[in-house]
Amino acid sequence: MSTANRIKGVLSPVVTPFKADYSPDTARFVAHCEWLMSQNCGLAVFGTNSEANSLAAEERMSLLDAVVAAGVDTSRMMPGTGCCSITETVKITSHAVKHGCAGVLMLPPFYYKGVSEEGLYRHYSEVIQRVGDDRLRIYLYHIPPVAVVGITPPLVERLLKAYPTAIAGMKDSSGDWNNTKTFLDAFAKSGFDVFVGSESFLLANMKNGGVGTISATANVNPAAIHKLYTEWKNADADAQQQRLNLVRDTVGKKYVMISALKQTIAIYAGDPAWGKVRPPLVELTAEQSKSLAAELKEIGFTMPGLARTAATV
Repeated sequence: MSTANRIKGVLSPVVTPFKADYSPDTARFVAHCEWLMSQNCGLAVFGTNSEANSLAAEERMSLLDAVVAAGVDTSRMMPGTGCCSITETVKITSHAVKHGCAGVLMLPPFYYKGVSEEGLYRHYSEVIQRVGDDRLRIYLYHIPPVAVVGITPPLVERLLKAYPTAIAGMKDSSGDWNNTKTFLDAFAKSGFDVFVGSESFLLANMKNGGVGTISATANVNPAAIHKLYTEWKNADADAQQQRLNLVRDTVGKKYVMISALKQTIAIYAGDPAWGKVRPPLVELTAEQSKSLAAELKEIGFTMPGLARTAATV
């Protein structure tokens, strides 16, 4: 299986800004995508931390249209397209492929639990056949803490045998390094690209044949994560990994990750509108926001190059 021109490295599941009426804020979204690209970070728009499953298919497609119209390089994009509905998955996937996106990140249908391997195989098979485009590259999205329905090695083996070109790799957000290692050992040498769902495992992933990370905190710490991706063989790689872990723990351990990521951007951009999330999620409280700002300042965190709309932090 050829891996030429495959997307690799660090990608961000780009957080989606909302206006006061909870409609997507296209201008802020495009600006954040452009900043991430300037920090050597690819775009996994419409991932978990993008609140993708709170967005209609038309909203996702409209936002993608806007990013493409702004001239963002689609070879560094992997939109999330997986829905419970085959028809919606096909619609969003086809849209991404037609825009020339390097790949799509595809959740399994996640509403029904206890589904069989056969059922999941039929779902992915049907999507591939309906999209019917040789440019399609699917990255399977394994996130059992949220979706419960997961991706197994036998399913990957079966899909690779049937669709060796369309099935390009996976994102493992199990949070279990042993699980990631199982997929790396089984498939990485055959050209199946494995991304870890947290930069906490980036160094281990690179050492074992992985290709990078698709990480929530790449929304706010992209340059440092990319640095480890490029320097994982260096003597200070362990120290870099520890620093990345500190930032991730500061943002994500005490707070709901999506709300904390948005509030971090709000703090460092001086733009309170960034803190808004779409229900059923809720924003950080004023006290939480103050605490997060203090904790980030204490560890010397910065967001270089981020455009500001108010006084500096």
